[in-house]
Amino acid sequence: MLDNEEFMRDASPRELTQNPLRKIWMPCKNGHIAQRRVCMTNCPTLIVTVGLPARGKTYISKKLTRYLNWIGVPTKEFNVGQYRRECVKIYKSFEFFSPDNEEGLKIRRHCAMAALNDVRQYLSVEGGQVAVFDATNTTRERRETIVKFAEQNGFKVFFVESVCEDPDVIAQNIVQVKLGSPDYIHCNTEEAIEDFMKRIKCYESSYQPLDENLDRDLSFIKIMDVGRRYLVNRVDHMQSRIVYYLMNIHITPRSIYLCRHGESDLNIKGRIGGDSGLSARGKEFARSLRKYIQDQKIKDLKVWTSQMKRTIQTAECLGVPYEQWKSLNEIDAGVCEEMMYEEIQEHYPLEFALRDQDKYRYRYPKGESYEDLVQRLEPVIMELERQENILVICHQAVMRCLLAYFLDKTADELPYLKCPLHTVLKLTPLAYGCKVESIYLGVDAVNTHRDRPECSVCTSLLKQAWQTSLIHSFSSYRTENIKKSRYVEESPIKSPPASDL
Repeated sequence: MLDNEEFMRDASPRELTQNPLRKIWMPCKNGHIAQRRVCMTNCPTLIVTVGLPARGKTYISKKLTRYLNWIGVPTKEFNVGQYRRECVKIYKSFEFFSPDNEEGLKIRRHCAMAALNDVRQYLSVEGGQVAVFDATNTTRERRETIVKFAEQNGFKVFFVESVCEDPDVIAQNIVQVKLGSPDYIHCNTEEAIEDFMKRIKCYESSYQPLDENLDRDLSFIKIMDVGRRYLVNRVDHMQSRIVYYLMNIHITPRSIYLCRHGESDLNIKGRIGGDSGLSARGKEFARSLRKYIQDQKIKDLKVWTSQMKRTIQTAECLGVPYEQWKSLNEIDAGVCEEMMYEEIQEHYPLEFALRDQDKYRYRYPKGESYEDLVQRLEPVIMELERQENILVICHQAVMRCLLAYFLDKTADELPYLKCPLHTVLKLTPLAYGCKVESIYLGVDAVNTHRDRPECSVCTSLLKQAWQTSLIHSFSSYRTENIKKSRYVEESPIKSPPASDL
């Protein structure tokens, strides 16, 4: 297998060939395609949280990790508290975190270094592009140690500090998150709250916040009182994307309702894509959706649709204002638009087999892939994070992408998420995840879901497809050459027609 270094040694211009799966042009040599690792960062980035306990650092770390993985940046979270729990099996009390507890300090330093060693392994060996180091990191000494570690390993460092002085927000965070921690599994609520408040006091005496003058050479964002104010300092492209994301998230309780349009005429015919209208059952679903939304009595509900006929027809029945987003349009199937899967398999056997081999990265000829769709939907996710209660009426592939973001699904899982017609998914964001409720509205519809094929079937289909394509290519080549040879033989003795003179 050729790599980029081998190509660099060749001074002549490189030949290009189109990758059959993703339809992108790539360098090749002697018939071999160079395997290039796609990297969205110019060097590995280490994100470091800063702040007192119960300030939402882990909430930020988990959301950020989920977002970056969703947009295609391999990211992993390293929670130092988890390393401490593995090292010290039984948590006794807040005194473990006392500045005077030498043994506790030694253990905490050991755990931090163990986490950093795993960060090095992930970013330098395992192909990760971003690591999130989730800890308090409240002293300038600790942060200098992390910066030195990053410099030695060629990593960029970006600090994310969460500062909160609102006692209600802190109390809410303790009740919602910290009481469920393994540290307090055997404590009652009052004991746990009292101990955790004392744990916070242990950190307050040595806390040194990021300072815009003393730390002016560092890259950081300072989030104050859960997003009321921000301070941003020295950011590059990837860090600016992180900043933009963090400035859009909020903790206001809300629900996100996702559903597909009502059943369409093309759904009934088993044809993909297109821009057909609703079937009779699709219109019945739209009426049922209106009744469901009215019964929920949702405060200040916003409604979004795509710009395609079937979603707009569904929204029209609700009798409320709605906003159309072109970004929410269904995945573009290119030359396969309005075809049945059986027709695609017959006319484009190689394309059909390639899609089953890697459904997320496969791009339809003159169309899109799920990977393309995720990039198209990133502005939608940003705006969804800003909104409160909202209903999104969309399409199967689009709904899968949105659902994968909120449920933290991998690229491999995403294209096979089940999003049936005439079913509403109610998503309620929680501290470290998302609650999902599936509500079937009682109107029958066709099943448009295709299960993941078995690996052996994929391999067999791909082999057959390649053979079919090769036979077809050879046949076309032979026919074309026969035509050429006949023309060469006949042209010297054949006079052109009078009309050509």
